[in-house]
Amino acid sequence: MHMKLTNDSYVISIGTKNFTEKYFRDKDGWVKISAKGNKFRMTAEQLLNHLLPAVSGIKTGLIWRVDYVSPKESNTSKK
Repeated sequence: MHMKLTNDSYVISIGTKNFTEKYFRDKDGWVKISAKGNKFRMTAEQLLNHLLPAVSGIKTGLIWRVDYVSPKESNTSKK
C-alpha cells in the first residue's frame, strides 16, 4: 500500500472531554472546524498557535490526536 504523506493526509483533533476542534488542509489551505461545527480558514502560523500549546503540554487538560486519512477517505471524513 502506498501512503500519501502530505499535509492534506491528516486530520488534527484538539479538545477536552467536553469539546473537540478539528483541523485539516484542503486545496485552499488550512481549515478549522469548531466544536459547534463552524468552519474557519486559517494560515499555517495560526494552526501552529493552536497546536503547539496542546503538544507541549503548556495547556493542561487538552487532548490532541492526529489521524491519517487515505486519499479515498479524505473527501468524506473531514466533514
